[in-house]
Amino acid sequence: MAPFRRNIRGRGGSIQRGRGNTLSRGRGRDRGRGRGTSTSTNGQKSTFYSTRVEEAREDPSEHDQTSLEETLDEDILQSDSTEDDVDVATTSIAKPYNTLLQSLNQDAQREQPPPKKRRLDPEEKFGRSSTLLAATSIGQHEEGDDLDFVEEPAESGNISPDELDEDDTLSPEDDDQAHDHFDKHFTAVYEKALASCVKDAAESRWNIQRSAVQPGWKLSSALYPSLPLDSVATGKTTFTIKDFQLKQKLQAKVKQEMPYTGGLNGVLASSIFKYQDLLFCDRVSTIASDLRTLTCLHALNHIFKTRDRVIKNNARLSKADTSEDVEYRDQGFTRPKVLMILPTRQACVKVVEKIMSLSEPEQQENKKRFQDSYSQTDDNFSSDKPEDFRELFGGNDDDMFRLGIKFTRKTVKYFSQFYNSDIIFASPLGLRMAIGIEDSKNQDHDFLSSIEIVIVDQTDALLMQNWEHVEYIFDHLNLQPKETHGCDFSRVRNWYLDGNARFLRQTILLTAYNTPEVNRVYGNHMMNIAGKVKISKESYEGAILDMGLQIKQTFSRYDAPALSADPDARFKYFTTAIVPSLNKLSRAHSIKGQGVLVFIPSYMDFVRVRNFLANSTSTQNISFGSISEYTSVRDVARARSHFFSGRHSVLLYTGRAHHFRRYLLRGVKKVILYALPDNPLFYQEIVEGYLTRSLSEGSIDASDASVKSVFSKWDILKLERIVGTKRCAAMVKERGGDTFDFV
Repeated sequence: MAPFRRNIRGRGGSIQRGRGNTLSRGRGRDRGRGRGTSTSTNGQKSTFYSTRVEEAREDPSEHDQTSLEETLDEDILQSDSTEDDVDVATTSIAKPYNTLLQSLNQDAQREQPPPKKRRLDPEEKFGRSSTLLAATSIGQHEEGDDLDFVEEPAESGNISPDELDEDDTLSPEDDDQAHDHFDKHFTAVYEKALASCVKDAAESRWNIQRSAVQPGWKLSSALYPSLPLDSVATGKTTFTIKDFQLKQKLQAKVKQEMPYTGGLNGVLASSIFKYQDLLFCDRVSTIASDLRTLTCLHALNHIFKTRDRVIKNNARLSKADTSEDVEYRDQGFTRPKVLMILPTRQACVKVVEKIMSLSEPEQQENKKRFQDSYSQTDDNFSSDKPEDFRELFGGNDDDMFRLGIKFTRKTVKYFSQFYNSDIIFASPLGLRMAIGIEDSKNQDHDFLSSIEIVIVDQTDALLMQNWEHVEYIFDHLNLQPKETHGCDFSRVRNWYLDGNARFLRQTILLTAYNTPEVNRVYGNHMMNIAGKVKISKESYEGAILDMGLQIKQTFSRYDAPALSADPDARFKYFTTAIVPSLNKLSRAHSIKGQGVLVFIPSYMDFVRVRNFLANSTSTQNISFGSISEYTSVRDVARARSHFFSGRHSVLLYTGRAHHFRRYLLRGVKKVILYALPDNPLFYQEIVEGYLTRSLSEGSIDASDASVKSVFSKWDILKLERIVGTKRCAAMVKERGGDTFDFV
């Protein structure tokens, strides 16, 4: 057995991944670390064989466009929201699937195992543990198993005196605190109103303004009532390079990297460089490069200004008369100031390369190690993979990493110890494991205590990983440190000492679409005194209009009185309204199979439906297979083959399986969406892609193909993207009926 050694906290976030729980890296190896799990086990897992097949194994019985956004914003930002609101409240969010998980566990404890069914292990039956540490200990590290391990002592203090650039002199523009956004945000201008803002935050009081910016875009901004309204972002679209207020060394590069700073770029830059929180809800691959340039430029500018301010104040203090009471508060508790949360190692490579292109360091220490452990170029995707899939999973798609980068006078150092780093790059899983076990003596989150900018890119991809890790990270940002780490407290800003750093932290979320989970972060963790801005499409035409397929699409609404009751109400509707129709189809198509694909976005719902179809006496005539993110390659091939041949009349298919694999399923004749997908592209790929293939193969007539989607009022964000903004308002509020047909 390989020797173990204790982890030295802060050294790049070393972790333990013991034998049997090794975390996979790279494309093609267990991508499914998501909402239901955090680790992947090597070797064969128990396979679910309770599906009923026709050749049984053991036994044959086996409102308007703005009203939607207004409602959402008020739910998030105001404290008087109720359970009947469309979206989630700010302070207390019910997690409906916790109730569902408890009910599943209670069912497992009943001593009434179904007859003639294979026994399932707990992981396969109920999904993998929703907590990170169910099977691993984070206090240790297995040698040779951690590509990001750092063996480096922590330096005392924030920045060493020898890091001042030779060409960095104290220019008038550096001392112009009245006009520089960096100084306006972090010094006296906002500190005077900080106490009032903290009180406003405790009472969830915001002033909200809405405006249209650029054709097709809308901006919603929020500011604490104690601050002047003119501080709110106005959606300025003529943002010049001068408005960026960059360090001189960065100004020449931005002209090359981003020659056009108007339009949407100007709107985004206006919020980013004024240190306002930003939620951008249309991050697509076509504008990914511009977004990356803006965020990296802002991060570098912040690092350089922070470093130079500290070093130049050091020089002032050294020249000051010892009898004078001179005080310069310009630091935090620890050195790291920027945190970038990214989905994969290759995404990290793109960001780091952009930072190096902008900063142009003379030397890059450990660059080869970085390239060897992070960058890959072997993409063997088939031609049918969509662009968003190629962008996310191209190259090294390992989603367990953490990396510190340190800037010195002429050098950039990769794999620096966290406490010596200026920027930390990490995936949610990698950073969660670096922090450690809650309430453990080895837990360490002090390196996050002085983070001043958080950038989360491709947030929609992180939703398909374990979103609880993202929430856990935000919960541990800007907390008071447990140790001093060589900090000079006479230089620490007062709002750090008072525990108010989170009100000065800037958070930037870039996502392809908005979800309740993202809104929860917007409402609970984006508390910036400079205000926060949400930019999204003014309206959606709907994914149903982008399909060239003329088939009947039915949307059925069910009632769920509360968000916590939504999973049970959805399951009840499925078992009472949809399962009987599946039974009828099974008898009518007993030879060729009915070819019904049941798409289930949530793994917890998938487990519940799968167990019901396998164990209920009312589904004895339904033969079905299943494909989830945890299904082995062999079992996926078997399920696809049986479904195409007709042995399986029904195929259960999870949202995360489609996200990670994008299977092209054959034999689909009817589609049932147990719940709508967050990603509207999934609706097009599943409905249009699968049914078009069946039509072209002649296995079904257009008149026989159909789509049935199930939704409730809690699915308003998903529904809007699929049917369009105008139709969504009517479908959610319609009193005359609960079924809506589109052709």
